[in-house]
Amino acid sequence: MLGHGMVHTYELAIPIFVTIWLTEFSVIDLGVVTLEVTTATLGVVVTVGYGLFGLGALPGGILVDRIGSRRLITWCLVGMGVSFGLLALAPSVVVITLALVVWGLAASVYHPAGLSLISKGIEERGTGFAYHGIAGNLGIGLGPLIAATLLLVLGWRVVAGVLAIPALFAAVYAFRANIDPEAAVETDGSDGADDDAAATAGVESLAAFRSESRALFAGSFALVFLVVMCSGLYYRGFLTFLPELLGRLEGFEPIAVASLLPEAVHGPLGIDPSDGNTLAPSDYFYSGLLLVGVIGQYVGGKLTDRLPVEYGIAVGFGGLTVLALVFLPAAGMGLVPLAIVGALMGVFLFVVQPLYQATVAEYTPAGTRGLSYGYTYLGVFGVGALGGAIAGTILEYATESALFLVLAGFATVASITGIVLGRRNAA
Repeated sequence: MLGHGMVHTYELAIPIFVTIWLTEFSVIDLGVVTLEVTTATLGVVVTVGYGLFGLGALPGGILVDRIGSRRLITWCLVGMGVSFGLLALAPSVVVITLALVVWGLAASVYHPAGLSLISKGIEERGTGFAYHGIAGNLGIGLGPLIAATLLLVLGWRVVAGVLAIPALFAAVYAFRANIDPEAAVETDGSDGADDDAAATAGVESLAAFRSESRALFAGSFALVFLVVMCSGLYYRGFLTFLPELLGRLEGFEPIAVASLLPEAVHGPLGIDPSDGNTLAPSDYFYSGLLLVGVIGQYVGGKLTDRLPVEYGIAVGFGGLTVLALVFLPAAGMGLVPLAIVGALMGVFLFVVQPLYQATVAEYTPAGTRGLSYGYTYLGVFGVGALGGAIAGTILEYATESALFLVLAGFATVASITGIVLGRRNAA
């Protein structure tokens, strides 16, 4: 839970910085060519880091089955702390890209490691996924909230440096933790007290990797993989530029910090009304939407223990289709309708996650669970990272309405696939 919260704290703090980078930097100097900083080019920059977050999940999943979860989670936390330390020193978009590359590589191993640990170490998987998801959503919501609040009084580089510190403390705790990673599966007599020693199954060679991969995709896991790809594209496409998109709406104009406090306290607090410090309501709406996702994670996790997960996927993504179609109309009706739709979006965006995580566990063997979750998060965050580039390009060259139609299309494909999975399983 601690590792999951840290991963998503950093992941969803990045879009808060994107709104600043759009105004602070004008060009990306690549030496041989200079590019203008736009939502399209920054979308590609963010996609590089987010893409590695997903692409690294596959080799990360293989490593989980060989060396164990605790070691990988520890190095994940160390790498994320280092990446935000580098971000704090970044003088240009090129160095920002390098920092996001380091973050993506480090964070990529977390989900195969953490979810493999839960699926093999906890008997009530749905409940385990629910609490694990709640911790992730706390990071998802509090990360951008903390970043936005610190940015009221500190520069973005200082904020990035401050955010680097918790990951390093979490790494120390992860290194010292003593857990039983095989509590929910039969073992060969080992008590499972040492996570690293227990990791003896899984892929041992390139030939075995190919064989296990063919076996996975020859069955229904191929349909599960399609679901998680659509989920990732929707998730990243919606969230990457959400603060920027909200900032364009009426009612989300920046508010001067000095105007929120009585003049009598300006002097004692060192507030200068002429310094131009402003509060962005869009950042706090964004954080609130993500925090509401805690409800979705809990409900989705409980549902996995009570109904067929395939039909849960169909209903969850069906809800996301409807919400994508009504989001902009609700925004045009005022803050209250937008808040209602935004809250529902926060719930449905995360209710589907425990459902597809449990589906992976049901459709794959325990011995290659790390590999299975590696492929899962290759789809969610690797292929899904393209959602950021897609969203940035659509916003630059088309309209917000076009973006939400595309998002509705992703959700519709996932919903239909859930129905197909359910019927195939019933047959």
